[in-house]
Amino acid sequence: MATTSEFTEKSFSIAEADKNAKFNTKDDIKPILDKLQSQLDVEDVHFSGVSIGVEAAIALSEKLPELKSLRIADFSDIFTGRLITEIPQALKSICDSLLKCPKLEEVNLSDNAFGGRSAEPMVNLLSNHPNLQVLKLNNNGLGIEGGKIVSGALKSLASHPEGSKLRVVVCGRNRLENGSSDSWAEAYSLHKNTLQVVKMPQNGIRPEGITAILGGLTNCNDLRELDLQDNTMTKNGSIALSNAIKSWSNLEVINISDCLTGGRGGIEIAKSLATGVLKELKTLRLQFNEWDERSLSLLSKYINEFGQKLTTLEINGNRADPDEDVIESIREALSKHNHGNALDELDEMEEYDPEDLEEESEGEQSDEEDEGQGESAKVIEEIKEKKQESGDVDDLVNQLAGAKIN
Repeated sequence: MATTSEFTEKSFSIAEADKNAKFNTKDDIKPILDKLQSQLDVEDVHFSGVSIGVEAAIALSEKLPELKSLRIADFSDIFTGRLITEIPQALKSICDSLLKCPKLEEVNLSDNAFGGRSAEPMVNLLSNHPNLQVLKLNNNGLGIEGGKIVSGALKSLASHPEGSKLRVVVCGRNRLENGSSDSWAEAYSLHKNTLQVVKMPQNGIRPEGITAILGGLTNCNDLRELDLQDNTMTKNGSIALSNAIKSWSNLEVINISDCLTGGRGGIEIAKSLATGVLKELKTLRLQFNEWDERSLSLLSKYINEFGQKLTTLEINGNRADPDEDVIESIREALSKHNHGNALDELDEMEEYDPEDLEEESEGEQSDEEDEGQGESAKVIEEIKEKKQESGDVDDLVNQLAGAKIN
């Protein structure tokens, strides 16, 4: 296979023309191994876009430990067209070999369709590499169980004798949902002295899970960037964020666009911002959250008094006319700090109607009922299991009578 590669200073990558190459055998990948052999002091490798089979992965795994200066390992999108039976073995070979690269700081395994069943091959690496600082797992289809496995590995890493160096966790588009949130919260809390960036967009996490995750992150006093875009916060999740903000005086980026905070949730967040704790904030993304004049007025106050460093503000899709006084006050506040161009285009703003308050209240009540029904279902399921074990109907009735159903 005639595959070309490129070295730039101390960086290795597959040439653009060969991004779709398939490495099935040791012979297929040999030209790449020969290139690496000629420059063993390479500091970052980028294999994104090629497809690596089991035999080729094993051959590569024998070469990687020789790269003693390797800092960045980009193996995103390397399993296109591979069977689910191939991926775990190939992935384990690569991950275990990276554990032998002493200076490794960053691992990128994004855009590989592992599914939860292929999370286990990463555990040894994620649990044991003392120098791991940046983990990128975006769009892997981990699901709840896969999320528990990965976050569990990070919990183990926190107890490494050499301590934690983990700074960045990117785990978006993975269907993590509420079920893995407690495990993530604990993992983040255990890395509280080092963690600075957490990105978990588009994971189907609802208010209960958001609240758990934010509870763990509250312990991370040096957090610099938080991205929860396109999950569901509503009022309860918004209250959790408003409380957590008080712990993050160094925060520079917040992205909660498309999180359905609602008007009341927006007020809670904006009130917290208006206290001025986030003086370092540079980017604030709040699109499509049903914020209205109440929360936007508080946002204007925050920017006017404390938004000296705010250079990106996204509020499109909320409830206000672009020509209203509250929007003009935001523009003026930004201009006061010489950031008049910070505001995004407001071409999808919704009209604010005071009657929306009643609908909003009903919607929040429905969300709370949904959360409560979820807990009720858990209680009933546990009781059914006990019934099956004991076969005692009277005991089942007594337990149901005493169960607390929210």
